[in-house]
Amino acid sequence: MTQSTTTPDPALTTLGALRESGHTYRPLREELRENLLDRITGGEDPWPGLHGFRSTVLPQLERALIAGHDVVLLGERGQGKTRLLRTLAGLLDEWTPTIAGSELHEHPLAPFTQASLDAVAVQGDALEIVWRHRSERYVEKLATPDTSVADMIGDVDPMRVAEGRRLGDPETIHYGLVPRANRGIVAINELPDLAERIQVSLLNVMEERDVQIRGYVLRLPLDVLVVASANPEDYTNRGRIITPLKDRFGAEIRTHYPLELEDEVAVIRQEAQPAASVPGVLLEVLARFTRLLRVSSAVNQGSGVSARFAISGAETVAAAARLRTALTGDVAVARPVDLEAALDVLRGKVEFETGEEGREAEILRHALRRATADTVRERLAGLEMGPLVDALDGTRTVTTGERVTAAALLADLPQLSVPGLYDEIAERMGSGSEGGDGERAGAIELALEGLFLARQLSKDSGDGETIYG
Repeated sequence: MTQSTTTPDPALTTLGALRESGHTYRPLREELRENLLDRITGGEDPWPGLHGFRSTVLPQLERALIAGHDVVLLGERGQGKTRLLRTLAGLLDEWTPTIAGSELHEHPLAPFTQASLDAVAVQGDALEIVWRHRSERYVEKLATPDTSVADMIGDVDPMRVAEGRRLGDPETIHYGLVPRANRGIVAINELPDLAERIQVSLLNVMEERDVQIRGYVLRLPLDVLVVASANPEDYTNRGRIITPLKDRFGAEIRTHYPLELEDEVAVIRQEAQPAASVPGVLLEVLARFTRLLRVSSAVNQGSGVSARFAISGAETVAAAARLRTALTGDVAVARPVDLEAALDVLRGKVEFETGEEGREAEILRHALRRATADTVRERLAGLEMGPLVDALDGTRTVTTGERVTAAALLADLPQLSVPGLYDEIAERMGSGSEGGDGERAGAIELALEGLFLARQLSKDSGDGETIYG
């Protein structure tokens, strides 16, 4: 992934210099709206790194931001809700000025706490300002049952009271996460896990924009956008979003898993951090594997099959290839034989239906075989494989396995009556003339596995070896 660059913050350091520069104050929602519309008008993608939401989720989110609504995303685990929320920070101005020392990061042209108003009145244009980067204006909180009102909203600071301040003095307040996110975005992950009394504390913040702490009401015109994520299953299993809070979200948007195979593969390719090269055709197998489990009657679809399932699968397959490299000196390229290594690791990432106890491994293996067969059928459609089947006539076999190198596999292949068939298989599988021995061996191995699944070849596995014949 390319590293994003950050421009130096502006050199302006006083309120007077800020005014002379022509800088104007924009409320948060206006800032998000205008920046979003500018990017859309300029043909720039406001949502980099998101796949599968282009025609469904993103138009809804764009309308919500243009309307200035707080947003809650509902969807099963691993649908990219958190990633989508984090991209919102990219719509903020890269740098924004704040009053130096302001706990609530007030804009120099729109102060509202008494301390900041006094500072502006006394210092005038000499008031010191500092600049905040947009990454500092996005605050994320994972909702947990032990979260308190003090964490989210604030509480009376006993140390400040001990210093001689009155309890009713706003200066005695230690502000929580939401007020400190003023002029920024507050993202709450897994909102139903937040205790109901904590959810109640957010009602005034989201509607009246004031803060109530220990019986004191502070009229603070907080400028925050509240966004949240939730799993619909949580409403009955662990908690729920209370009705008044749900009503205060202007937009409720349902997310989903990628609808197209290409988007599923793109997510794996983007998010996985493999220890070895994983050819695209194997990523396609893993994507099909994941999608088959999402429609399987043996899998609890209320829990969902996360995108992390395929991502972890790709990383495990790569790890198996890297281990073979260490043991045999083979090239660090994953092959179909490495797919089996992922099954045991992925088993714990899927929740099966009641009554399927003891069949989990069988269900996963069956789905993987179907995914492999579908991929081979799609890639090799129309290609005459008879010469390869005829060459493996019972007296001639091909051996592969977790400790068989790519070079050994290629050397073990029989001569065919049709020259160029191996090249065509490799081309169809995506390795082509540019692919090395690792990709070429993997492509032919996948074709052999496809012929076995189509019952045109036999297969004997054991002691780390697989023999096709």
